[in-house]
Amino acid sequence: MNYLQYFAHYPSSLQAQIKTLLEGDKLAAYFRGKYPHGHQCQSTQALYDYCHDYKNKYLKNVPRLHKVSYAKGRDLMTGTLGHHSQTRKQHGRKVKTRYEIALSQQLKYAPEAVLRALVVHELAHFKELDHNKAFYQLCCHMEPDYHQLELDLRLFIVLDRLGANFYHSGAQQ
Repeated sequence: MNYLQYFAHYPSSLQAQIKTLLEGDKLAAYFRGKYPHGHQCQSTQALYDYCHDYKNKYLKNVPRLHKVSYAKGRDLMTGTLGHHSQTRKQHGRKVKTRYEIALSQQLKYAPEAVLRALVVHELAHFKELDHNKAFYQLCCHMEPDYHQLELDLRLFIVLDRLGANFYHSGAQQ
């Protein structure tokens, strides 16, 4: 499979570096050096608390999150890493809105920085629906290193697809 398709919008110099990582089987070494340990948000409650803390710190005007979970139906390779939803239900004269986030089950075994990039991304959608300039500015406000982490998230997708994901429980060093 041509994994370079996930990096098509990056500059050619960066694509060349990525190609070198992939062809030289250096991707796992890159992650071991940069992110030696996976995150600790293994349970749904821990993931909820993690997302809730970010929401409270940066998006105080967004009502509380109702649900945050790892979703088995999400696949890193089909382009759906996470999903946010705002559902509105009318109960008489009141309209209730539920805010939910579902992340790919595969992110359960990822470095914390990669998880953080996707959480920031999904939370930003509650303020900015489209991937526009304001959206990315909000992402960078919540996580100043957002663009690097987004690149590392894409690299993690490839690492996982290659079967080289060493973050699984018991496999961490």
